[in-house]
Amino acid sequence: MKALVYKGPGQLVFQEMPRPITIDEEKLIKIDSVGICGSDMHAFLGHDERRPAPLILGHEVSGTIVDGLQKGQRVTVNPLVGCGHCPACVSGRDNLCPDRKIISMPPKEGGFAQYLSMRMGNLTVVPDEFSLEKACMVEPIACGWHAVRLAKAALSSQWDGIRALVIGGGAIGVGSALSLIAQGIQNVTVTEPNEKRRKFLSPENSFSVISPGELADNDYYDLVIDAVGYAPTRATASKVVRPGGVIVHIGLGSAEDGLDIRRVTLQEIMFIGTYTYTAADFRAAAAAMFDGRLGALEWYEVRPLENGAHAFSDIRQGQVAAPKIILKP
Repeated sequence: MKALVYKGPGQLVFQEMPRPITIDEEKLIKIDSVGICGSDMHAFLGHDERRPAPLILGHEVSGTIVDGLQKGQRVTVNPLVGCGHCPACVSGRDNLCPDRKIISMPPKEGGFAQYLSMRMGNLTVVPDEFSLEKACMVEPIACGWHAVRLAKAALSSQWDGIRALVIGGGAIGVGSALSLIAQGIQNVTVTEPNEKRRKFLSPENSFSVISPGELADNDYYDLVIDAVGYAPTRATASKVVRPGGVIVHIGLGSAEDGLDIRRVTLQEIMFIGTYTYTAADFRAAAAAMFDGRLGALEWYEVRPLENGAHAFSDIRQGQVAAPKIILKP
């Protein structure tokens, strides 16, 4: 099969690779669409020791099962595989399984390829009328869905009528904003520094899009979701969240600095770290997408997998307006 292979920092090569071998209850999937994630970019730049070269990256996948009794089923892939029996898995927090594995990390190759193997329990069937291109976005949107669910539990009785700010207009940020709206919050603002992306997102009338510079002093938000995760965005979150409010941190941009611990302490601000999603969150986000509760989902751009290296370069240079690029094998 053909695959886009990470060969080292800044190097992606489109080449022939062995087709995956299915084991146990795995199914072979012919990939239709695969999204480029920020974590793929980190790996591409050599910033993720968990993803050593050579490796097939990519974990936002949809396609069609080509073997077994389920042959012909259209599916989207939950790339996280828990052990199934540890306390985290048993309690429904399988995203925190200490032995969890994910495609695009050894020993499992990822989805920038023509085929992928995955166990049936990690596959969600996609309705015939729903686009497989959009279905590969269940994975990034599920991250926001999970974050909003945790925020809702934290704010509990204060949930109705809150003002929410999402920092970052990438796929995770947009998915978080749409998940907020789907889960009952109407006053949602997204900050995005890239003017091209702001213009791309502005026609979306379910949330407001502004530049970070438009945030007003002393204008506080009940909930702030940091979908970027760098020191400046943590500093912004610390500054604009109201006393007694909640910061939910999804972004993994960098680990250093930014959070105003003194203000968080003195004003009883709750800080929640959130990692990916549970299997239940993944299924819930998929159902919301299939039902139309997250809107038209037309905020992506499609390119051929063979041109994937150029897509990575464009993203790195800030030349992509759409929050998501989807590659087609």
